[in-house]
Amino acid sequence: QVQLVESGGGSVQAGGSLRLSCAASGYIVSRNCMAWFRQAPGKEREGVASIYTHSGGRYYADSVKGRFTISQDNAKNTVYLQMNGLKPEDTAMYYCAATLRSCGYSGYGPLFSEDYNYWGQGTQVTVSS
Repeated sequence: QVQLVESGGGSVQAGGSLRLSCAASGYIVSRNCMAWFRQAPGKEREGVASIYTHSGGRYYADSVKGRFTISQDNAKNTVYLQMNGLKPEDTAMYYCAATLRSCGYSGYGPLFSEDYNYWGQGTQVTVSS
């Protein structure tokens, strides 16, 4: 049974940093595609970053490019999202997601949420101005 558990969320002031973690069980991080999504109240879910852990290929949404970094630790079977230069508009519930296929396999881009089979419960990030 696949389980994804996020941690690391919290409240920070604008300009601050947080590192989110997604620990996987029943799933091998080093072989597949994983991603981070976020959803703010009243807004649609938004793809933030993905990593094809097999090749190390990374993809970022324009809104976070240059500020966020997705990475993996195969020994810990964990994927991270380092978030620097946080802005109030980054406030959202952040979710880890995983698929058994390569990133973007359906042809709708690497952050197409319907490509992802497994989801964590989410961790809240709140950025104050």
